[in-house]
Amino acid sequence: AVGAVICQPITSPSSWRSTESFTDWAKSKGLILVSGVDTRALTQKIRDGGMINAMIAHNPDGDFDRASLRKQAADLPAMLGQDLASTVTREKQESWKKGLWQWGDKPTKTGKRFHVVALDFGAKTNILRHLAEQDCRVTVVPMTTSVDEILSLKPDGIFLSNGPGDPEATGKKVLGTLKALIAANLPIFGICLGHQLLALALGGKTQKMHQGHHGANHPVHDLQRDIVEITSMNHGFSVDFASLPASVEETHRSLFDDSNCGLKVSDKPIFSVQYHPEASPGPHDSGYLFVRFRELMENHKREELGKEAETA
Repeated sequence: AVGAVICQPITSPSSWRSTESFTDWAKSKGLILVSGVDTRALTQKIRDGGMINAMIAHNPDGDFDRASLRKQAADLPAMLGQDLASTVTREKQESWKKGLWQWGDKPTKTGKRFHVVALDFGAKTNILRHLAEQDCRVTVVPMTTSVDEILSLKPDGIFLSNGPGDPEATGKKVLGTLKALIAANLPIFGICLGHQLLALALGGKTQKMHQGHHGANHPVHDLQRDIVEITSMNHGFSVDFASLPASVEETHRSLFDDSNCGLKVSDKPIFSVQYHPEASPGPHDSGYLFVRFRELMENHKREELGKEAETA
């Protein structure tokens, strides 16, 4: 994002972890903020008309060349076809061992039993924290890291992160690697863009949404457990589940528009979700997915040890 539109001015920070105000942080990043806007009306316009290009313009005199501004906004590149993940992925491999923040203290250092290689398409830090909480040592690698480099790290599992942009555009650079990782039969877990890229690698398609899903309190139907999860979402593309092969099962579906929100491969330890189970400050209904990933790695390790014992 290059800016934000808000209803009320941001107040002083109240979090015990805060080191600076949101306004100061935005200034340090060169971001533009504008307040005093009827964001409810703006939301309704996007809901009815779909996602559109927009600009934030400022003139102390209140004198704007609206025709010029409209043309500039119209000339902005559309999200469709943009590989934005390449602009935010890490440039080099990094190690992550910090778990979740504890009240009144810094995050604990965890992660010894399992080694997870996370492909970074714009990974949220809190996802890495949740992985570490599952006794995982996480190696975060640039999204263009080759399959040979990834497998040489001897991972117990592969994580495909969230990120921005059109999944089909990003997929042109990474689908070969993802298909090879799927063939390696390692446990794989994807979130958001990672979910979409996994679907593409499995032979499916993605599509631009009329209006994206953003923010908290999105109800999702867990089809396997037949319960509703309240989730956090942030995406403008979705998986066309009907395009996937029969070996892929749908696990979650949006109760707002019936769009796909989760999948798993029936004969492999692979699954993914469209929403954000790590959302902070919440909701926390979907934290079990990180446990599920750990359990898949436990089972995979047990199977590999069994094979070694048979050949010994």
